[in-house]
Amino acid sequence: MVATALILLLVLLGLSIPVGAALGTLGLILDPLYSMLPLTQALGEVSWSTSTEFLMVAIPLFILLGEILLRSGIAEKMYGAMSLWLSWLPGGLMHANIGASALFSATSGSSVATAATVGTVAIPEIKKQGYNESLFLGSIAAGGTLGILIPPSINLIIYGVLTNSSVPRLYLAGILPGLLLSLCFMLAIAIACIRRPAWGGQRVSAPWSERFKSLIHLVPPLGIFLVVVGSIYAGIATPTEAAALGVVGALILALFQRRLNLAMLREALEGTMKSTAMIMLIVIGAAFLNFIMSATGLTNAITAAITGLGVSPVWMLLILVIFYLVLGCFMETLSMMITTIPIVAPIMIGLGYDPIWLGIVIIILVECALITPPVGLNLFVVQSLRTHGSMNDVMRGAAPFVVMMLALVAVLAIFPDIALWLPRVFG
Repeated sequence: MVATALILLLVLLGLSIPVGAALGTLGLILDPLYSMLPLTQALGEVSWSTSTEFLMVAIPLFILLGEILLRSGIAEKMYGAMSLWLSWLPGGLMHANIGASALFSATSGSSVATAATVGTVAIPEIKKQGYNESLFLGSIAAGGTLGILIPPSINLIIYGVLTNSSVPRLYLAGILPGLLLSLCFMLAIAIACIRRPAWGGQRVSAPWSERFKSLIHLVPPLGIFLVVVGSIYAGIATPTEAAALGVVGALILALFQRRLNLAMLREALEGTMKSTAMIMLIVIGAAFLNFIMSATGLTNAITAAITGLGVSPVWMLLILVIFYLVLGCFMETLSMMITTIPIVAPIMIGLGYDPIWLGIVIIILVECALITPPVGLNLFVVQSLRTHGSMNDVMRGAAPFVVMMLALVAVLAIFPDIALWLPRVFG
């Protein structure tokens, strides 16, 4: 049964059927094959209960927040400020790519939105400043992955829903690993550009007065972050309500930037609806598939097969890393999470791993899937922003950052308090 389900899923994905539709179709196929009851009649109930989950309302709100910030010009000014402060490092503006991505991630829970926003502003600088194009593009794709680790993160919300974990505690757990991953990315850039100075382009110099003057452009995204995350930990708002407060804050900022008009709002709402529709189709399709798998005993069979291996927790963690690296080559990140976490999380938690720590590790592994071929979504986003060149350039440039992500997973395994200290102190 397990082999049949896996083969059918690979066939459906190989036919280029959209992931959400493929997951739902697989559920429809497995039902008559392995169930004596007409489980498909529960499709309406599963779809309704999944889409009306209160926490899920935060997803379109966070997407809208990022869309408004992108179209209000705030992201462009933020990138300019980061370039003045970080471009003196070996690698120049590539450090600004990481810094701006980290800061934008603190206002938008989407990796794709982060990569698209920073890439739109940064890519024209490659030729102007003489950077190594491959590494520069890789830094944008990798920086975008921070969008699902640094709070507020859409993927952490989904993990919380799937495992019944506290989203505020997950947000706290993501802060230090997110900052550490940003530093790891910058370290990879510095090492590469120290070994090959020509890759680092021309240094951008600016007087200190101009640098301090540019700090004003970092205030809006930091303000949004404080409104969203601060309201959660102050007990004023739930994550969903905090997302709504963030949207209101973004609208006020757009008004002060003189960018708030009907045309901008229409574009932001259209982008939000497209992204939300894609995400919810995947969520509903995966929820229905998980329901079919549980009802037919497939989930229990997989769990029993894995636990029956009798491997130690350390080896199981290594298997988990390899599993997500391989799966990330074939599946989109959100569908991968929703399909696997109901199976993986109980096994890992049963072996003694903390569910909050596990959530951060899985998110980092899922981030790898965003920049590993052939389905790495951020690779396609960055490539779509270019006017020339092949996807191979982006893939090569992203490879060093995948190594840094795996190194961070190893560090978290050795020092779990990097993720658990803030939830323990403030949670």
